[in-house]
Amino acid sequence: MTERPLLSVKDLTMSYKTRKGFVSAVDEVSFDLLPGESMGLVGESGCGKTSIAVTLMRLMADNAVIQKGEILLDGEDILKMSDQQMRDIRWSRISMVFQAAMNSLDPVYQVGDQIIEAINRHQPGMLPSIAQERVTNLFNMVGIEPQMAKRYPHEFSGGMRQRAVIAMALSCSPSLVIADEPTTALDVIVQDQVLREMRRIQKSLNMSMIYISHDIAVIAEVADRIGVMYAGRLAELAPAVEIFKHPHHPYTAALMSTFPSIIGPKTRLLTLGGEPPDLLFPPSGCRFHPRCSFATEQCTHQRPPLQSIDDEHIVACWNPLNPGQVSSYPVLRQSPEVRL
Repeated sequence: MTERPLLSVKDLTMSYKTRKGFVSAVDEVSFDLLPGESMGLVGESGCGKTSIAVTLMRLMADNAVIQKGEILLDGEDILKMSDQQMRDIRWSRISMVFQAAMNSLDPVYQVGDQIIEAINRHQPGMLPSIAQERVTNLFNMVGIEPQMAKRYPHEFSGGMRQRAVIAMALSCSPSLVIADEPTTALDVIVQDQVLREMRRIQKSLNMSMIYISHDIAVIAEVADRIGVMYAGRLAELAPAVEIFKHPHHPYTAALMSTFPSIIGPKTRLLTLGGEPPDLLFPPSGCRFHPRCSFATEQCTHQRPPLQSIDDEHIVACWNPLNPGQVSSYPVLRQSPEVRL
């Protein structure tokens, strides 16, 4: 019997209304997330990753317009909930770790008090001693000394602030946590520590998580499945191992070839030619076709549907790559500036 998804996103389409027109930020994106599963969303800046995240939380900007789609959380459509219903489920059923940890914490309140405030909002009547005990347990869980709960955000290091925000996101035991670029402002050592901590917590609590990053190497470390976004659309979705071993979308292959590896001979870094499209006036057909060396006439005029490569691997491409094409992908060019 197939397990029922915790989260099911169906044909989600969202734009930002501007003076020049509508910016097509999320265009007919669909995916499911199972209980206890971790999924990564990866792509260049402006591809729609964070727009999906804030739409899932119903925290969009005032100029955001949802044209169509469904977001089913345990079978309930988030898009049809009232503002009060959304306030009730945020943090209790779905929470978010924001990109800028310092901006997520109030500088004039102790960090522990801010977490207790979230707990009291969703579990009113809890004894102060029990709430304080939960904060202590949360700090232990994310690797912060419990006495730090009495400190203010400016007294925390960057890594500790990020861990505190993670603790806040876990404070009401949500079934789904969205982590939007949770390690962007951290150095690589602390980055690795935070990612390992998040992965350990996610597994121990059997939570579902959505990780968002432009760095596919970061996503590979924490995600069971990876969704590759390009210009507001889902280009490819597959298990993480499968994405790395057998990328079928030209854009996915390009991402794979543009980050360094410590294995094998020294090589020049590769870069992807061209620029992401202007989503005020996106290209017709496949939005990647202006940068793709495999583009055909069909690619320029017809939008490719998501098609199954196998049971768990789907790709939106009229001409999916085979392994031989991936190894010598011609859309990539060598960059003379960087040599490993």
